[in-house]
Amino acid sequence: MKLAVFNRHFARRAGGAESYSVSLVEGLAEQRLTDGAFEFDIHVFAQTIDHSHPRVTYHKVPGPLRRPRWINQLVFATYTWWKTKAGFDVIHSHENTWHGQVQTVHVRPIRYNLFHPNHQALTGWRLCLRWLKVCTSPRLGFYVWLEAARMRQPVVVTVSDEMHRQTLAAYPYLGAQSVPIILPGVGTPDVSLTKEAARTKLGLSLHQKTLLFVGNDYARKGLPALLAAMPALEGNIHLLCVGAASQKPKFQLMAAELGIADRVHFVGALADVSLAYRAADMLVHPTLEDSFAMVVLEAMSYGLPVVVSSAQYCGISAFLQDEVDALILKNPRDSVALTLAIHRLIKDPGLGVLLRESGLHFASRHHYAKVIDKYRLLFNKIINLNENKNSYTSS
Repeated sequence: MKLAVFNRHFARRAGGAESYSVSLVEGLAEQRLTDGAFEFDIHVFAQTIDHSHPRVTYHKVPGPLRRPRWINQLVFATYTWWKTKAGFDVIHSHENTWHGQVQTVHVRPIRYNLFHPNHQALTGWRLCLRWLKVCTSPRLGFYVWLEAARMRQPVVVTVSDEMHRQTLAAYPYLGAQSVPIILPGVGTPDVSLTKEAARTKLGLSLHQKTLLFVGNDYARKGLPALLAAMPALEGNIHLLCVGAASQKPKFQLMAAELGIADRVHFVGALADVSLAYRAADMLVHPTLEDSFAMVVLEAMSYGLPVVVSSAQYCGISAFLQDEVDALILKNPRDSVALTLAIHRLIKDPGLGVLLRESGLHFASRHHYAKVIDKYRLLFNKIINLNENKNSYTSS
């Protein structure tokens, strides 16, 4: 099966959606048929590529204009459409494109953002004003058109229950049964590196308690509240921040103003986040918006206790039980509640053990092998549909 995969940024360090795509490609690349031959011939189309696999072919997509983003999205969609018009059995897109039989939606639909502010559908004159705004903005008009074209493709996949609900609210004609939910999965963690070795590589003390924060959009992932919680924690409690280096200066200044600069370690984006998981004592993820939050699942697979936002803000929390699988924050902006949750985990070893064991069990039930099997079924369904269509046309 010749498979095309679209991702503007094909790299684990780019974020959870990109990591989802990378893990899926890696898993599919290892699949074999009964005769021992590899099942997939995979071609990745991306503007930035930080990945290498011997059985994956990479195609660099031009990106002459990264700003404005909607122009770049148009360039990406047009180029990938042109290059994959023929010769591929299945096209799988993780981006807003008007082509690609399988479309995996990782972020809240723009139509939902526009017409369901505060999760309530607009009506009457407010709805008319919003449509007027769309019609008079080339950027918004393009995004609304492109997303609608994407939703008309044969299979639309969502990655969480909340994303499924929002997609159907924005596009009710799709129907719940026609939009499968395929949650992210996690592979077998790399435990070859000890905690001591991981901390040494990252320049961390072997004796401190280390909280882990992972996210490329520091503000949206809740770092301001976490920094605000740090001064009330004991001095041997440090914070390791992994994510986009471009955001470091602003938040380094914030840490300095709070008097905790020496306890907050910004290491930028890591090609291999397993290093951070091995070095940390817990993950703190007070996100304000996450369709699922792969970082939580990955941290659990490494045995880290987790503090995470409620399901209103973070998709994975809909599947977690508070104080059993994780400590769940009702309001991730509440730095006092965040301080108390972290303090509980540090002072109550029994709670830490419970969360660790429950998290490992939860991660084991979401192995990527199950995700790969679901996509294989979808891809074969697409091929069967195409074969039946061709057979009908020829007859």
